[in-house]
Amino acid sequence: MNPEKNSSAWIILVVAILAAIAAFALLHRRQPVTLRGAVLRQDSDPNKQLPLADVQVTAINALGSATSKSDAAGFFTLTLPKGLRRRQAVLLTFHRDDYQPLKVDDFIGDKLYIAHMEPIHRETVADSRSDSPVSNIRIRYTVKATTEANIGSAVRTFEVINTGNVPCNKRPPCAPDGKWKATPGSLSLDAGEGNEFRNARISCIAGPCPFTKIQQENFTPDRRHFNVSVLDWSDSTNFLVEAEVVHPMTSDMVRETYPVIFGRALNFSLPPAAEGPSIEAEVDGQAIVFPLGPDLFLRWAECHMVLDKDQSRNYRCELKPGYQFR
Repeated sequence: MNPEKNSSAWIILVVAILAAIAAFALLHRRQPVTLRGAVLRQDSDPNKQLPLADVQVTAINALGSATSKSDAAGFFTLTLPKGLRRRQAVLLTFHRDDYQPLKVDDFIGDKLYIAHMEPIHRETVADSRSDSPVSNIRIRYTVKATTEANIGSAVRTFEVINTGNVPCNKRPPCAPDGKWKATPGSLSLDAGEGNEFRNARISCIAGPCPFTKIQQENFTPDRRHFNVSVLDWSDSTNFLVEAEVVHPMTSDMVRETYPVIFGRALNFSLPPAAEGPSIEAEVDGQAIVFPLGPDLFLRWAECHMVLDKDQSRNYRCELKPGYQFR
C-alpha cells in the first residue's frame, strides 16, 4: 500500500470530521429566530381594521413549528426552532372563533408580519336593523380623593437655660466655632391619633437669639409628630413652636368619561388610580350599568385591556353578533 495515499485519505477524513463538528456547533450556537407581527380584522375602511386578540398563530416549517397567541393589541411573537434560518420558507396559520382560518405562505426574514382575518359574520343593512341597539354609552369609575378637616393649631414654648461667656475648653456641647459652652434644647409636638401637622415652624422669641442655632426640625413619616432641637451658647433663650393640625379623610369620587367608537368597537382609557370601572349604556332601550370585573365580561361585547408603562389602562370592547351601536 502506498504510504502517501494512506496519509492523504486520513487527512481528508479528519478534515471532514472537523467540518461536521464545526457545522454542528454553529447550528447549535445560532440564536433562535423570532417573528413579530399583528393580527387585524379585514375591512376596506382602515378605521374598522380592529386588532384581534386571542388569535392562535402557528409557524410551520420542515424543521418544526412554533405556536403563540395575539394579545389585546393584536401583537404576537413566535420563536422558531434553532435550526431555522432567514430566507427559509414558512407557513403561518391564524385561527380564532368567528373568523375564517387564514394561511399565509411567507419566508423567514427581518420584517413585520401583518395578517388580516375575515369575520365569518359580516354585518349587512338587514342584519343591523334587527340587531339590539347599544347607545348612550358612558364610562364610570372612582378615584380616591383626600380632604383635610382643620382641627386647630398647636402652640408651645420652651426655654433653653445657659450661661453666656463660659469657655467651652473642648468639652461638648460647644458653640459652632468651638469657643463657648452651649446647651441643647428640644421639643416634640403630638398632633393626636389620626391627625397630622401642616406648616410647622419654630422661632426664637426671647433672649440673645443671634447666638442660637436650630439644629433639627422634622416630621415623623406619618406627620403625627413634629420634632425640633436647638443649641444656645449665650444666656438663656425662649423658643416658640407652632403648627396647624388637620384630620385627613379619604373618600371615593365618581368620574365619568366617554368612549370613542370605531366601527364595532369602543375604545377608552383609565388613569392608574381608577377603581371599579363600569360601562353605563342603553341596551334595547333600557339603561343598565355593566361592571367591568377582572374577567372584563359583557353580554353584548368582548373586551380586552392593555396596561401601559405608566400603569394607565387601555380598553377595547368589540360588539358581539346581534348588537349594533346607535
